Amino acid sequence: MVSEKVEQVLHMNGGEGEYSYVKNASVQRKVISEAKHLIQESISELYCSNFSDECFKIADLGCSSGPNAYLPTWDVIEALQTTCYLLNRKPPVLQVFLNDLPGNDFNSTFKLLPSFYERLKAQKDDEFGQCFIAAVPGSFYGRLFPTHSLHFIFSSYALHWLSQAPKGLVSGSGNSLNKDNIYIAKTSPPRVHKAYFDQFESDFTTFLKSRSEELKLGGRMVLALKSDDKRYHNIWEAFGEAICDLVSEGLIEESKLESFNVPFYGPSAEEISRLVEQEGTFSIHKLETHYQNWYVGFDNNGNKLDYCETAKQMATRFRAIAESLVASHFGNDIVDEIYKRFFVKLIECLKTGLGVSPYLLISLIKK
Repeated sequence: MVSEKVEQVLHMNGGEGEYSYVKNASVQRKVISEAKHLIQESISELYCSNFSDECFKIADLGCSSGPNAYLPTWDVIEALQTTCYLLNRKPPVLQVFLNDLPGNDFNSTFKLLPSFYERLKAQKDDEFGQCFIAAVPGSFYGRLFPTHSLHFIFSSYALHWLSQAPKGLVSGSGNSLNKDNIYIAKTSPPRVHKAYFDQFESDFTTFLKSRSEELKLGGRMVLALKSDDKRYHNIWEAFGEAICDLVSEGLIEESKLESFNVPFYGPSAEEISRLVEQEGTFSIHKLETHYQNWYVGFDNNGNKLDYCETAKQMATRFRAIAESLVASHFGNDIVDEIYKRFFVKLIECLKTGLGVSPYLLISLIKK
């Protein structure tokens, strides 16, 4: 990831195979479930504040593919139906825009659209009304919709992806400032952390400005994104260690490792608060920090998983998310071996008991 923009190479694995996002999105599904109360609270409060439009327009940014893409929409439908019932009003027409990068497998998502409409008709009958769903491919680090056209925006597990790898990670002599690492690690110098934060600051500010122009006055936004906590293992650090092992064995060129900087940043709650205040067009209604343990615990049949099975599930889920980046930089031929080594590193991490991933849930109001 030297000069390539993320939008040119990043996408969750499509299809329905072993390493597909559709088969490995349980973590993301749980996060959307955790955000449900903020989504429904935002919709209810927004609708109760003198809402008079005939059409309620929402966007899900970074929707990815498969059934998860429809979960936030269903939460919105339930909130609108409940609120309208209490106000003795007919629910508005709902217009939903599903957004992701052009490489996203939208086909997998829209194959599920008939079953979504069938569920809507079966469970809501004529109580809700019309719902129209469309795709809007493109990067959310820029404008996607007309000015003042949306009422509500949701984004889950997408904003921690940067628009590009941070600049300034190579010294004047051409050496990597983050030697043997692909992300911020314990051995990374302060300049590396600053480079990552600077890129996140630029991207997140652009995101806020773009959404502010697209939302109506008083419009709402709910965001979920990964955070970081130095008390726990960082999964990217473990992934980098796996690549380092292959470099030491001569299976990957060192230059390939040194030029690979993951376009990812998990901000702290304090950083988010500061950047929102600094940008100035939104106010934070609520900001919550949640923690998700790496240890899965049980399989679908209720059987307890050991470290090995847990690590296997984690490596597979991670591959569904990051394989496009890894393959575009290191080549397809080495991908299987990288994830085999990563699997071993995950077992080591799990045994320490420090496998925890923090994430943030943020509710914002356009001023």
